[in-house]
Amino acid sequence: MKITAARVIVCCPGRNFVTLKIETDQGLTGLGDATLNGRELAVASYLNDHVIPCLIGRDAHQIEDLWQYLYKGAYWRRGPVTMSAIAAVDTALWDLKAKAAGLPLYQLLGGRSRSRVLVYGHANGRDIEHTVDEVLRHRDMGFQAIRAQSGVPGLDKVYGVGQGGFYEPADASLPSEHDWSSEKYLRHTPALFAAVREAVGPDVHLLHDAHHRLTPIEAARLGKALEPFHLFWLEDATPAENPQAFALIRQHTTTPLAVGEVFNSLWDCKTLIEQQWIDYIRTTVVHAGGISHLRRIADLAALYQVRTGCHGATDLSPVCIGAALHFDTWVPNFGIQEYMPHTEATLAVFPHDYRFEQGFMYCGETPGHGVDIDEALAARYPYQRAYLPVNRLQHDGTLWSW
Repeated sequence: MKITAARVIVCCPGRNFVTLKIETDQGLTGLGDATLNGRELAVASYLNDHVIPCLIGRDAHQIEDLWQYLYKGAYWRRGPVTMSAIAAVDTALWDLKAKAAGLPLYQLLGGRSRSRVLVYGHANGRDIEHTVDEVLRHRDMGFQAIRAQSGVPGLDKVYGVGQGGFYEPADASLPSEHDWSSEKYLRHTPALFAAVREAVGPDVHLLHDAHHRLTPIEAARLGKALEPFHLFWLEDATPAENPQAFALIRQHTTTPLAVGEVFNSLWDCKTLIEQQWIDYIRTTVVHAGGISHLRRIADLAALYQVRTGCHGATDLSPVCIGAALHFDTWVPNFGIQEYMPHTEATLAVFPHDYRFEQGFMYCGETPGHGVDIDEALAARYPYQRAYLPVNRLQHDGTLWSW
């Protein structure tokens, strides 16, 4: 099965997506997600200018060889642009191989490890009362695991907190600026979870995202303060460029730790997993080199009883979510899958066969990963420049992590 053509489709049905479509001499096509939030055109250029010319005429079944060719052959390895581009090719090739076999993708990975995929939703509120209401609303929708985020008194803007309805952080043509105070956040967050846990009782899984904004010792304080509320995990407690930062957090709290949505390769995860400083690895199909590389990360994690918890926000297109659900259905050390519903416009552009029911997602049985693209409809939504925000310390304006 020879690759005869490939093209990049950029569209913005509410937010920007980059999709790679590979065509073959057998008339089959495969789709891969190449979206890198806030840097979409960098990946589109990498694919158009450097990757696609290398694909034409190659055997689409040789997934592993093509992965190594694009990774090792570039000389410049890793990084979010390179790995997102490789991921798009890899996902499209798996889609093609499964279509050629007439099987849903999870069957080619090794078949089912579970009948359904546990997902968590996002309950975001202006304040504690609003967040509690949102948590209860998500419970009524069937979610058995819910991430709770709240506005912080004294802070005008807090990343990760919407005002109800659809939430998109890449919200401006130039970066918006948010203020931050770790002290105010650390005072507020335990009170949030005391109220949420009292409202929902012991049986709902609760999660929280610190979004890299704490120092290791601050994160340790937060994890310890949240222990009475039995969180499923504390996510992105501190930046992970220095993995040993998580060793300090681990010394002081038994709150489970999750990290990795910004990781691009096994090498970013290796030390955290081997030292058992985390409990969940959150790498994604699109940002960690595709299904092939994500399998390697999951296999390493399984040796250390670390489970998967793949990122699943709306900056991942339905193509990525479809592929992730097939991966989740197969992977033996699955933990949980993040799920943020896309807009109706996005879902129309990307017809799909996955579904949500009572707190779980189900991948479909369509050959491939079960997601397509309506190119005519996508063309009606041209690219719009959009940036993620930046964070500054409230007291002096220092640029901060988020």
